Amino acid sequence: MAEPTLVVLAAGLSSRYGSLKQIDPVGRHGEIIIDYSIYDAVRAGFKRVVFLIAPWMRTDFEEAIGRRVSRSIETIYAYQTHDMFLPKGFAVPPERKKPWGTAHALLCCREVLDGPFAMINADDYYGPNAFRKVYSELCSVDSAARPMRFCMAGYRLGNTLTDSGKVARGVCVSSGGMLDSIVERTYVVKTPSGPAYSTDGGKTLVPVPADSVVSMNFWGFTRDILDEIDRRFPVFLREKLPLNAQDEMYVPNLVGDLLREGLCTVRVLESEDVWHGMTYREDKPDVVRAIGALIDSGLYPEKLWG
Repeated sequence: MAEPTLVVLAAGLSSRYGSLKQIDPVGRHGEIIIDYSIYDAVRAGFKRVVFLIAPWMRTDFEEAIGRRVSRSIETIYAYQTHDMFLPKGFAVPPERKKPWGTAHALLCCREVLDGPFAMINADDYYGPNAFRKVYSELCSVDSAARPMRFCMAGYRLGNTLTDSGKVARGVCVSSGGMLDSIVERTYVVKTPSGPAYSTDGGKTLVPVPADSVVSMNFWGFTRDILDEIDRRFPVFLREKLPLNAQDEMYVPNLVGDLLREGLCTVRVLESEDVWHGMTYREDKPDVVRAIGALIDSGLYPEKLWG
C-alpha cells in the first residue's frame, strides 16, 4: 500500500485576515503555523506533503516554507483555480472571487495522490497527538473496503474558538468512536454563556455545548473520495450556486452526505490538544504566545528545523 500523504490546503484568499496569513511568522525564528504542522507530521511518520495553493502564491510560499521543509519531507505542489474540473458549458459567475471550497481543493490534488492521505488547513495548529493518530489509522486502512473507511481528528469545540469573531466548524454527532453525522456551521462564536452558532448572520444564536466534538478539517481519506467529489461537483454548481454565488463545497458537508447514503464510515480520533489559528489578524499575538509556551514546555525546539 502507498505511504500516506499529507495534503495542506493553503489556497484560501485570507479575506478576513487581510493578508496571506498562511505565511505570517509566529515562531521565534520566523516559523509559520505550517512549520509546526509539518514538524509534527514528520515526527508522526509522514514522508510526503502536498501543498495545495493558488498559482500566484508559488514564489512567496516556496520562499516562506517550501524550501525549508523539503529537506525533511518530500514536497509537492498542486494548484486550485476556478476553471479546474468545471463542467462543459459552465461559466464562472463574474461576482465569484473565492475558490470553490475545500472539497474542490482536494480534487485539484488528484493527479499527485496515489493512496490514502490526510488533509489539514494551512492556518490551523493541531498539536502532535492528532498527527500520530491519523497517520497510524491511514497506515492500516483497507482502501478496497466498502463502505469507504475514513477517519477524522475530533476536537472539543471550546478548545477551538477565537475571541476575534466567527469561525466555521464541522459540528459532529458520534457514538462508539464512529461519526454519525456532521454539519458545517459557518458562523460559530463565543458568547458569555458559551459557544453558539447562527444560520442567519448572527441575528439568532443557537447554543452548542463546549464539549461538543468538532472537525477542524483534519481528515484521513482513501483516494476513492476523489471520485465522489468529481461526481458531485457538477451537482453542487448546478444546484447550490443559483441560490448563493459565493457558496463553497465543504468537505464536512460532503462527508455528511456520504454517511447518510451509507457510502462511508468515519472513525473519530479525539484530541485534547488546544487549537490555535489565525482566522483574524487580531489572533496573531495569542498564537505567538501559545507557540512560545509550547517551546518553553519542551514540545518544540527553539529553532524548529535546527
